[in-house]
Amino acid sequence: MRPNRLRELLAAGRPSFATHLHNTWPSVVEIVGHTGVFDYVEFSAEYAPFDLFGLDNFCRAAELFDLGAMIKLDQEPRRFLAQRAIGSGFQSVLFADVRNRDDALECVMAVRPDSPDGGGTYGAADRRMSYYGQAATASYVQALQDVVVVLMIEKRSAVEQLDEILSVPGIDMIQWGPADYAMSVGRPGGWIDPEIRAVERRVIDASHRAGIPARAELTLPSEAGYYLDLGVRHFCIGSDLNILHEFLKRSATELRSVVDSWVADATLKPAATEPSGVAG
Repeated sequence: MRPNRLRELLAAGRPSFATHLHNTWPSVVEIVGHTGVFDYVEFSAEYAPFDLFGLDNFCRAAELFDLGAMIKLDQEPRRFLAQRAIGSGFQSVLFADVRNRDDALECVMAVRPDSPDGGGTYGAADRRMSYYGQAATASYVQALQDVVVVLMIEKRSAVEQLDEILSVPGIDMIQWGPADYAMSVGRPGGWIDPEIRAVERRVIDASHRAGIPARAELTLPSEAGYYLDLGVRHFCIGSDLNILHEFLKRSATELRSVVDSWVADATLKPAATEPSGVAG
């Protein structure tokens, strides 16, 4: 079984760095790997189309560069998707839309081995990560124990029951979800409002008091200082779609400006006159 890089970083108390992808094309994963600066790559499957072949190939590409792989999942069918993703080679799972302690417990059980010590529902399955007789071996069971469980705290009920959720054994990290939270409290679009940011700080503080690290999602590196002051050491920066959108919008806007300026200058120049003839 492959070492779980994110698990190793968590155990060592070291920071971790990732980026989001909405694309299972292996070449995009390889681009991330070629940077040489990320610990793992997150496939944001909650927002993107994919198939099971794509999950296998995503993980193959990540493994070429010793990248860890995380998948962010829809709330349903969370157990099926989590187990198939782990079978493909994902070593951490980010569960969206957790609302209460029972949801949190279901998420943990989905990835843990169905064994006396594991207490989970993941049985012996010959999938990509466990072909050639590895399923149900001791290393297979340990690999399932090592899967990193990350929960989105993004619903009003989750914030109200946060201490109960954080008391569930086996939660390794939490991620604040401001957009969903703002919507769930009747303030759609208000994710940067001071009141929402105050809830974020309370969630991060409660998580750290429970001994569970928090992860922050960033658009720019300059945003990290705010979270570092809150004790956050785990970051996921940027996403392929946003980077593409921002580059295209900025570049095309500048290009239009250059062309429009050139055309405007050209119209101000006196028209060239044709020679009247050749002197003889």
